[in-house]
Amino acid sequence: MTHFSNQSQSSLNRGPLQGVKVLDLSAYIAGPYGCSLLADQGAEVIKVEPPTGDNLRNYPSTLPSESRAFLGVNRSKYGIVLDLKTAEGKDALMKLIREADVLVHNFRPNVPTRLGIAYEQLELVNPRLIYCAITGFGESGPLKDKAGYDQVLQSMTGMCALQGKKDGPPEILYGSIVDYYAASLISTGVASALYEREKSGKGQYVGVSLLRTALTMQSARMIWAQDEPRDVGRDMRSGGITGIHPTKDGYIYISANTPHFWRALCEKVGLFTLVDDERFDSVKKRAAQEGVIVPMLREALSKKAALEWEQIFGEEVPCSAVRQVEDMFDFPQVLAEDMVGNFEHPVAGSYRGFKHPIKFGRTAAPEPFAAPTLGQHNKDILNDR
Repeated sequence: MTHFSNQSQSSLNRGPLQGVKVLDLSAYIAGPYGCSLLADQGAEVIKVEPPTGDNLRNYPSTLPSESRAFLGVNRSKYGIVLDLKTAEGKDALMKLIREADVLVHNFRPNVPTRLGIAYEQLELVNPRLIYCAITGFGESGPLKDKAGYDQVLQSMTGMCALQGKKDGPPEILYGSIVDYYAASLISTGVASALYEREKSGKGQYVGVSLLRTALTMQSARMIWAQDEPRDVGRDMRSGGITGIHPTKDGYIYISANTPHFWRALCEKVGLFTLVDDERFDSVKKRAAQEGVIVPMLREALSKKAALEWEQIFGEEVPCSAVRQVEDMFDFPQVLAEDMVGNFEHPVAGSYRGFKHPIKFGRTAAPEPFAAPTLGQHNKDILNDR
């Protein structure tokens, strides 16, 4: 694979994965964003799409020419189109695989063998290949060939039931949180396998499933002692004090579980009589007395705006005014941490987007660049072979 000099990089700003070549055959969010996280760490990532493109390109977006979601999860990649249903497309892919360090896909388990790209087949072509497969439900079991999607797994694994209010209907957690956490596991698993390869010289299979991801995210709830009743997950909640509350203008999230924070909260909002009241001197007691405390707290909070309370609470009460994601583009802390970059896209034009999820002290991460248009780099990449 060729390193593209048109993306100017300091020789010191290539990231710890400089020199690692990744083929991204995945679609939607989990696999593509996992590969972008590898690109953020310096890997050279080529996104391989079918002639119809990644279906995420077609998702609804207020941008007229490209999907916002596609741009967001495919930064810092070079893009080519290959038709793997043709001999020519397969031959081109196999040439890329011989030079690659990593291959990532999210085909159902029965598809790769049919395409000739199962791990057992590619291991013979490139024994050093790190082969990462993202599935819905894993590599075995009755659901192994079933398609998996973020909100399907949320619903299956208890997330939606727990997100809903007690005795209320289940609720989806929007934001594709299972997909994004799976992306993190992809990045972590691939990096670990690359590290092990430095010692053994051998590649290996890395499996990430949305089912494993959804349960990994709930490790604190996945504890069920012998003879416990079924409702084990609810004890993670700390009562009505910790949560989002209305104010005179806007909403504020407050966390006041420790004695120190509880005292500070009461003093800041003027509920001095609650501080040493034995009815409220533990998290469990405050949860039991939610119906008494919350109305008093909200009455006090109604006297000032959320942003005012945020300033008043300062460091003494963990809190945040509820903001929109658009506010993050110019949020002082985000800017101070250099997390927003300027991108130039051939079709979408100029836009600002997220960058630098990880900070490296010595091997600084490369500057990101915009997601590719469909087949943008076919000529540059495929004509080299």
